[in-house]
Amino acid sequence: MRQIVLDTETTGIDPKEGHRLIEIGCVEMINRRFTGRTYHQYINPEREIEAEAIGVHGITNERVANEPRFAEVADAFWDFIRGAELVIHNAAFDVGFIDHEFGRLNQQRGEPRLGPVAEHCGILDTLLMAREKHPGQRNNLDALCKRYEIDNGRRVLHGALLDAEILAEVYLAMTGGQTALTLDASGEEEGGDTESGTTGGIRRLSPQRPRLTVVAPSEAELAAHRAKLEAIRQAAGECVWDRLEGGDVSS
Repeated sequence: MRQIVLDTETTGIDPKEGHRLIEIGCVEMINRRFTGRTYHQYINPEREIEAEAIGVHGITNERVANEPRFAEVADAFWDFIRGAELVIHNAAFDVGFIDHEFGRLNQQRGEPRLGPVAEHCGILDTLLMAREKHPGQRNNLDALCKRYEIDNGRRVLHGALLDAEILAEVYLAMTGGQTALTLDASGEEEGGDTESGTTGGIRRLSPQRPRLTVVAPSEAELAAHRAKLEAIRQAAGECVWDRLEGGDVSS
């Protein structure tokens, strides 16, 4: 599965009031592994950036004055994200701005070539995910970094590409942390080595390996197990273990 972890910075908080994108940062993952491909672009918004917004991301009017306008980068950006699942923290904000920019451009061009995002990409909102996993707690990116022990020491100000990189780590941590289905500790890329028994990133166990030792439970352990199951039956009225084939280890 191809995923794009995405973040944006803007001139203000509401595109309906004429606010525009000034930075886009994207990090690509395929099957939960970083591919090394990124998309990063500063944009001339063709308007002033609000002072409050500058205080958040530190991007000044002078910084973006000579950057390309959105119309000049829209096609390359669209090609990068199209068809992927977008992983975004507070997706409604970023998608709202992106759709506004695409809609504005489509109107200028006289044809609906780009967007809306939700019609061409999947969208996964990590803020909604975090609120479900951690109700009643702070779930902004800094709080999640602290909760999942992710180093965000470089994040003094917001920055789209840096935030996308950090969000990718947060997302992987929130969803289990596994970045590749592999038991090969050598770090070899997928593709495999038939001589070593490694195929598709999975390390095959040798059929000549020693058999595992099976340790049977003692009578005392069996008695304790039966007593525990009976206590569950008494308290709950049934025991799920009974519905499993061969669930009673004494049989």
